This record gives sequence, C-alpha cells and structure tokens, in this order.
Amino acid sequence: MSTITLEEFSRIAHKELPLLEVLGFNVERLEHGECTVRAIYKEDFLRPGGTVSGPVMMALADFAMWGAIMSRAGRVQMAVTSNLNINFLIRPEPGDIVAEAKVIKLGKRLAVGVVELFGNDQQNDLVAHVTCTYSLPPQPNN
Repeated sequence: MSTITLEEFSRIAHKELPLLEVLGFNVERLEHGECTVRAIYKEDFLRPGGTVSGPVMMALADFAMWGAIMSRAGRVQMAVTSNLNINFLIRPEPGDIVAEAKVIKLGKRLAVGVVELFGNDQQNDLVAHVTCTYSLPPQPNN
C-alpha cells in the first residue's frame, strides 16, 4: 500500500512544481514504490528532426521517480535528484511518452530507482532506460 495517495501526490506536485502545468504530465498510477506518468504529447516537445526531445524525457523520468519515492517514503521535504543517467534506446516518434518508475532501494539518506520510458504503443516501444538517485534529507523523529 502506498503511503500517499495519487490524489495527494498530484495536489502536492502541482503546488510545488508549477512547471507541470506547462509540461502537462499526468500521473496515471501510484502504488507502493511505483509510479506511472504520461507526458501528453505537445508539438513543443519536438526537437529538430521531429523527435521528442531529451530534456522532456529526462524531466518525465525525474518526476515519475519522485512520485515512486513519495509512494514509499511519504512526503519528504527537500528530496532532490543527486544523479540521473539516461540511455536513449530508440528515437521516439511524436506522441505521448509514458514513464514507469520503480524504487529499487530506499535508505535513510538515498533512494535509488529505475525508470523505463515507452512511446505510443507502450511495452513494445521502449525508448529510454533511466537510473536515478535521490538524496533524502534527515527527517525529524516522530
């Protein structure tokens, strides 16, 4: 069971990350240690050559991992990305991109996870593989 609901996460995200309104990311699923987010296609996402730009995919992966971490750790103030490594596998065609994030290790100070980015036809179109590490600040004792 997730420690935060999809609705709570969406509310927090839109309050703390106004850029989401511009990007149009939609959280589709939030479960214990997992988060699925869709980048609804916008023509502004395209780079020369007619492919979805890398910065959009990196932002999507980072946001999805933040959701996956919050689904395990709850609302962690000032959790920040300390490393994000992305391998672009194929050129994504214009269309939605879906990020599926999963926490693989949650410690007291670090969280590590993986994100897979899929194109329009989901599982058959893996466009990028991402590893991500978040730094978690010390939390006050309850």
